[in-house]
Amino acid sequence: MVVTRTEEHAHHGASRGTGQGLGQAEAGTGSQTRPGGSAPDVADVSRGLDALETPGSSARRRLDPQSVLLPVAALAVVIVAWQLYVMTGHRRGDLVPGPFDVAATAWELWLTGAFWEAVSTSLGRGLTGFALSILIATPVGLIIAQVRLLRQAFGPLISGLQVLPSVAWVPAAIIWFGLTDATVYFVIFMGAIPSVVNGLIAGVRQVPPQHHRVGRVLGAGRWQMTTRILLPAILPSYVGGLRQGWAFSWRSLMAAEIIATGGSMGYGLGTLLDQGRALADMSVVLTAVLIILLVGVIVELLVFAPIERRLLKTRGLLER
Repeated sequence: MVVTRTEEHAHHGASRGTGQGLGQAEAGTGSQTRPGGSAPDVADVSRGLDALETPGSSARRRLDPQSVLLPVAALAVVIVAWQLYVMTGHRRGDLVPGPFDVAATAWELWLTGAFWEAVSTSLGRGLTGFALSILIATPVGLIIAQVRLLRQAFGPLISGLQVLPSVAWVPAAIIWFGLTDATVYFVIFMGAIPSVVNGLIAGVRQVPPQHHRVGRVLGAGRWQMTTRILLPAILPSYVGGLRQGWAFSWRSLMAAEIIATGGSMGYGLGTLLDQGRALADMSVVLTAVLIILLVGVIVELLVFAPIERRLLKTRGLLER
């Protein structure tokens, strides 16, 4: 009876994903029983294995204080060192303003409305251009990644476009589109699209061949193979490509706004930065640099870091 019950549990365990190995082990060692004489409950053990595969599901979610305190402490150290350097008097105050001077300039820009005008203009352009880049790059990248001939033909060109500084496209964009928002969006496309496409190509290359064989055995068509098998498998690489694409698009936007000024370009952070350079006002220059840095950090912390953390947790690669 014990052997019969064990075989029944082994049969159920074999029909489950994570319990398969254990079910086979039970079937091969049917004489292993609990000290009390009853066979091990394969279903309970399988549930335990499932819990081990997804450690984040049972762990209590809580904020690690070090993840907040350490960056704040590092920022405080940088500000103190900056102020101490200014107090030594090695440089003139107008060339190297202190943190309090920069804070005063930022407050003045806030009161005049220039702060929010610059941030909203640049952030709106950046998000719009990046969203359009995703819409273009995702289908193009999936097609190139799945067709070997296209991958071999366009792969080196896309890699070359990724390493090409997007600021090199600004003069051509000004000639083609003039001093309009189209110039900015074109430069953003040339910075973001190659990164997203390369992320998809790299992700498809890392998918094990067994995934494709299983899809073909199950009768999956090209659309089902892409949406049900490839996309879930390449999601980490895709998110990595999106993160890199956003970084390139933000840098490209600043380069375009600094060089292409006037016309209908509006007043963005790059314009503020160039205005500070033209007036030789280092407080304005440093304020613009810090705002650009702050926006980049906020987008990283609020958008990409949570997505990456969730992906790693669902794959059992991150405990908390």
